[in-house]
Amino acid sequence: MAINKNHEFEELDGIKCGIVEKNVSPERVAFLKKLLEFNKFTVVVVPSPPPKVAAAPVAKVAEGEEAPPPPQPEPPAPETFTVGVTDYTYNTINAIYGRLLKTPDGHVVTMAYWQQKEAVSQDEVPYYEDVN
Repeated sequence: MAINKNHEFEELDGIKCGIVEKNVSPERVAFLKKLLEFNKFTVVVVPSPPPKVAAAPVAKVAEGEEAPPPPQPEPPAPETFTVGVTDYTYNTINAIYGRLLKTPDGHVVTMAYWQQKEAVSQDEVPYYEDVN
């Protein structure tokens, strides 16, 4: 059981894993897998379970009335994945803010790079080293 929301772990394909992210698109899986494998983590990716759907309510029909047409089936849920690493002590927040992850070009992974808001990680000077 996780201590808090930031430190989740569970079994993926029979392997106890630290959860990196859940409900991830295939493009995000490729990004995370490349980054984490570069940082020497063993990555496990499994399809996320489909979301639970509530049963449609049954409409009562009075005598002499036509039954309403059946509701349209909902479109299939987008295919998503759960990404984990075999190091079940892994914590994404600690890895990013502890400056433990590196990009393939040698920069420290920032939160903006992790969230794919920046294509290149810009090394930030930690607040305790900023002497301006």
